[in-house]
Amino acid sequence: MNVNVWDTIVQLSKERGVDTEVIVQAIEESLKVASSKYFTHNEKINISFTPEKGELRVYTLKKVSKNPQNLYTEISLEKAKEIDASAITGKYVEIDLPSKTLGRIAAQAAKQVILQKVRNAEQEKIYKQFAPRLEKIVTGVLRRFETNKNMILEANKTDVLFPYQEKLKNEEFKRGDRIKAIIIQVLKENQGPQVIVSRADSKFLAKLLELETPEIANGNIEIKDIVRQPGERAKVSVLSKEKDIDPIGACIGVKGNRILAISKELNGEKIDIIKWSDNPISYTESALSPAKIEKIFILNKKEKRMQAVVSKDQLSLAIGKKGMNVRLASRLVGWRIEIEQE
Repeated sequence: MNVNVWDTIVQLSKERGVDTEVIVQAIEESLKVASSKYFTHNEKINISFTPEKGELRVYTLKKVSKNPQNLYTEISLEKAKEIDASAITGKYVEIDLPSKTLGRIAAQAAKQVILQKVRNAEQEKIYKQFAPRLEKIVTGVLRRFETNKNMILEANKTDVLFPYQEKLKNEEFKRGDRIKAIIIQVLKENQGPQVIVSRADSKFLAKLLELETPEIANGNIEIKDIVRQPGERAKVSVLSKEKDIDPIGACIGVKGNRILAISKELNGEKIDIIKWSDNPISYTESALSPAKIEKIFILNKKEKRMQAVVSKDQLSLAIGKKGMNVRLASRLVGWRIEIEQE
């Protein structure tokens, strides 16, 4: 039977980014399933499909027998002669699916099963594309808003979920905006892979620092920890693996160019770069930056409580707006910090 489907296969391949071989296999599988309704004895169904030439044939092979016992593999001589007049006992006869039935089945297969197979292949391709990029930065174009305020970005011709709670405080976006974010999850679901991105995750800040600071990218400086109040303030502790490299200066850059570029990307978020230390007192002193600390006392080592003493003019800096500075510092060092005026 002649079936002109090659142009459709090529078009589907280009639109969905799926190999033509996958689509051809989908057609063959769907034809086998649909043809089983015609071949009612669970016969082995053979497909001969050359889409480039438009040739399609669906048939089963049976042995001619005087008294057929197994209709799955055998056919009577009388019925065999109706198909092939030269048929003789002991030989095999090919039983084709009638052209009219084949045409109807092929059309149904093209509408239903083929598109499902293409969708499956498409979803698998998306998963393979994005799973290795977990915790990597991606740039997408905002295409639409969901009813729950979540946003859908288009990245590499794929819909990516940007949840409302993963944006920064006071950020406003409109359709068509280009948004930079980090991939935090690639899930395999029944509806297909779900790629989720974030701008509020600490790893987003870490990746931005890596992009702006070659010393981090090449491993000479290590980011030990990050705490954030997304869109407002962040504290990053760093450690240099080379004696002649200043980790704080490298991250800040000449005249603050590196840290300013990151802060701009993060909607003006203030970023404190702190030198990491295994000494909790010196680490806490750095963590309370930009405030200058007079003294620090450990109140209870078991409960991890300490007290930082500051001068009157440094009190508001040490505490921060709505207590944010001391709260972030406490999270960074892992100790509860109490601020006292000198």
